[in-house]
Amino acid sequence: MTKRVFFSFHYDDVKTFRVNVVRNHGLTKETGQSGFFDASIWEDAELHGDPAVKRLINSNLENTTVTCVLIGTDTWERRWVRYEIMKSYDRGNSLLGIHINGIPDRYRQTFLKGKNPFDYLGFYINSSGVVNNYQESNDTRWSIYQDLTPNIGPFANKYWNTGHKLSNWIQCYDWYSDDGYQNFATWVENAK
Repeated sequence: MTKRVFFSFHYDDVKTFRVNVVRNHGLTKETGQSGFFDASIWEDAELHGDPAVKRLINSNLENTTVTCVLIGTDTWERRWVRYEIMKSYDRGNSLLGIHINGIPDRYRQTFLKGKNPFDYLGFYINSSGVVNNYQESNDTRWSIYQDLTPNIGPFANKYWNTGHKLSNWIQCYDWYSDDGYQNFATWVENAK
């Protein structure tokens, strides 16, 4: 079964062409088939107010099964990337991350890996096995994530009274050093 992929990324990474290397890589393969459907909304996201952006993201996540976060330098701190990640998790999409800073830009420049956005998002399971709110970090402290009320749980007793970063479960790859051109389909298939 073909998995439908939603791409989440920082809009500035489109300007360096790194995002499009990943999103369009299937077009250059011999078969011409990429094995996924692009449900990205990056072109419209900045043109609407907060409620409209959420509706737009939510509607574009519909009929997708995997969310692929393309990780550049500042992706980890972008509000709408965080919303796309948390909404994807909340609705049960599999998630994966791909570091894209190793892909040469149009000037043949590369950059150090950006921070893993899944290290800055998570949740706390209370003594009843329920998640009352999602959590986010600004790199110095954790606080309640304001853009989404959780719709997950209950969890098994062994997880009660514990906090969890999404990075504990979500795999990240490097497009360049892990040969994303050849391995992307496998990464999507293995996403949890």
